[in-house]
Parts: sequence; C-alpha cells; structure tokens
Amino acid sequence: MSLRSSLLFKRMLSEFKNANRNYSEILQFPGAQTSWTYKLNFTEPSSFPAVPTYRVLDNEGKLIEAESEPQLDEQTLVKMYTNMSILNLMDKILYESQRQGRISFYMTSYGEEAIHIGSAAALLQEDFVYGQYREAGVLLYRGFSLQQFVDQCYGNKDDKGKGKQMPVHYGSQQHNYVTISSPLSTQMPQAVGSAFAMKGTNKVVICYFGDGSASEGDAHAAFNFAATLECPVIFFCRNNGYAISTPVNEQYRGDGVAFKGTAYGMNTIRVDGNDVLAVYQATKLARDFASRENKPVLIEALTYRVGDHSTSDDSSSYRPKEEVLRWTDQVYPSKRYRLYLENRGLWNEEKENSLVRETQKSILTALKEGEKKKKHKWTEMYGDVYKFMPLHIRQQQEAMKEHLEAYGEHYPLNSFEK
Repeated sequence: MSLRSSLLFKRMLSEFKNANRNYSEILQFPGAQTSWTYKLNFTEPSSFPAVPTYRVLDNEGKLIEAESEPQLDEQTLVKMYTNMSILNLMDKILYESQRQGRISFYMTSYGEEAIHIGSAAALLQEDFVYGQYREAGVLLYRGFSLQQFVDQCYGNKDDKGKGKQMPVHYGSQQHNYVTISSPLSTQMPQAVGSAFAMKGTNKVVICYFGDGSASEGDAHAAFNFAATLECPVIFFCRNNGYAISTPVNEQYRGDGVAFKGTAYGMNTIRVDGNDVLAVYQATKLARDFASRENKPVLIEALTYRVGDHSTSDDSSSYRPKEEVLRWTDQVYPSKRYRLYLENRGLWNEEKENSLVRETQKSILTALKEGEKKKKHKWTEMYGDVYKFMPLHIRQQQEAMKEHLEAYGEHYPLNSFEK
C-alpha cells in the first residue's frame, strides 16, 4: 500500500470511529456494561448526586402536590392515625411498667410510627413480615390485640411464644408475622428464602431492618441473593440516625443505605419516614413492582429515633437534648399527620381526647389481666428445642425436676401453671 493510500485509509478509519463513537465505546464485559475512558480519575462518592427523598406532606401537614395524595378512603386514613396514637400510648405505659420492675425489657417506637403504619397499610394481609424489633405497629395494624402485646411482654400462659422470647419479640402465625430474633440482620437472608419460595404467588415478603443491620454481613448476602435470584422481597430500612449509641456518620461514609440497593442491582426508593402518606405510597409502589416482576426493592426511610434505643439505653449520654427536642417539635410523624386530617375535617380535639382516654383504659386493663395470668409450666422450657428430645436434654429436665422436688419452697412455683 502506497503512503497516500495508507494515509487515506487511516483518515477513513478515523472518520468511521468518530461517526460510530457511541456504538464502539459501549462495552459488554461479562461482569459489567461500561465504556472506555481516556482520562484516569477516581470515581468518588461526590461523582453521583444524592438519592432524593420522596415526601407528600410538608411539616405543617399540607399537601406539597395534590396529585401525590393517595386515594384512600376516610376510614383507612383515620385508622392509620389511631394506630399511630395507640402505638405511642402503649409504648408509654409499657415503658413505664418496665421501669416499675413489672416486665424485664422494652423498646419504644417514638418518632418511627409513620414507618410502621404507612407500610402496613400498603401491604396485603397475606404478605409475610420479617421484622427486626421496632415494628410493633405493623402487627398492631394487622389486628394483634393490646392483650396479646401485653401477654408477650409478660411471657404468661397466653403468650403464643410460650415465654421463650424477650419482651417485644413478637410473632403471630395468624398475622403472617415471623417471630423476632434478637441478633441483627439474621432475618434478612431468611426473608429472601421465603420470598424465593413465594415467586409467582402474588405475595411478597417485607423485611424491616435498621441502619445498623445494614452494616452486617447478612445484609449484603441478602441483597445479593435477592437481586440475582429475583425474589419478591421489599427490604425496608429504618434509618433513624443511630445504631444504639453509634451515629450513622460512624457507620458508613456513603450516601445512606439507598445506594446499596442500586449497587446490588435493585430498584430503590428513599422516602421521608416521618410522612406516613409518603411511606404508604413508596411501599405500595414497591409491593406492586415486587409482586408483578418477582424482583426485590429497597426502601430507605429517613427518620429519627426520639426515644432511647431500649430500656437498657440512656441516649442522653451520646446525643444532645436539643437535638431530640428539635425532631420532636418540628417533624414528629403523628403530629404532622394529625394536622393533615384536621385540614380535611376528619379529626378534632374531641376525637383526640376520646381516643387517648379509651386507649389508656384498654392498655391498663390489659396490663392488669396480663399480670394475673400464670406463666407456663416450667417444663415448657425444654420443649420445641428439638423435634425429638435428645438424651442430654431429657437428663437436664429430670435433674430440674429432682431439684424442684427437693428445694421447691425456695421458688415462686405458684406463679407457674401446674
């Protein structure tokens, strides 16, 4: 090839490449879809914009955009508010009962009630719930009674968990609510397994977890399995600012938990967790998608834990009082939602006083009844551990029986069923 021909060919090749630049630079590697670059730079966290946060109501309970308002009937709207209020009142009384030594442990949901009720209202009753330990409102919305909550916290004979769980570790087969486990994030891969089994049934699994759980290895395994196996599961993160005493800025450096969803190939929503209507809309969208496409969704609800982590915690030791008061006064979820209902003429002071009065009476009645009930027979602790009781457990049970026969007067056996 002559020099002239060679230069002409190179020019033609260059023009072809320029004309087809986009096509030629889209590369389909087995592990990624990418494009070439000729500048060597870091991809930094600031290279991407922050994930936006969806909301429906402003801090005064007014609609920001009318078309965002969910089309819910008045009965449902009021039920959502009454459940938020009942949850707060139950938390107050049971928290105080722990301080009086009547139960051993408790966890409140102050400031997070919109997450429970907004998501519960968007689910179907047949959908499965895997909670962490601060989703009592979901169970309340599904019909779990105040007496059942109290019985579980007391571990008495009517506790369906037979007294084998800590207080607030609820579970109900009737309400498709899987019993809570204390260790962080163990429920996440379990939820994915359940969702995998439900593919094609129009049911979904919702799995609640906190920002602290998102730092556990089980969370990442669950995300990856759900995405690759295409399971109809909704991962619902309560990002409330603190994992017990550890603030989120000491847990991760990225943009919250939402980016973890897109990193694992999941559709993701970030929502104002203090706006019950926004939570409802986000969960409904996620449920519709997950059930239709049999694929996972991650929802990150940004909220704030107003109360202590639990009765074993004193949050004043790691966060200023002014911070808590600011979140309580300005954007408290049930306050904001009550203003919305009042603007629509669905709520007023008279209804509020009646609800508080009747709810307090019902909870105190349940508390008294729960205290009267005996606890399960002591032999119950040896049951349901193995399908077939092994020799060493039978030996422990027999040793316990002999011990109580000899020293039973030193134990409050009259508090247990015979």
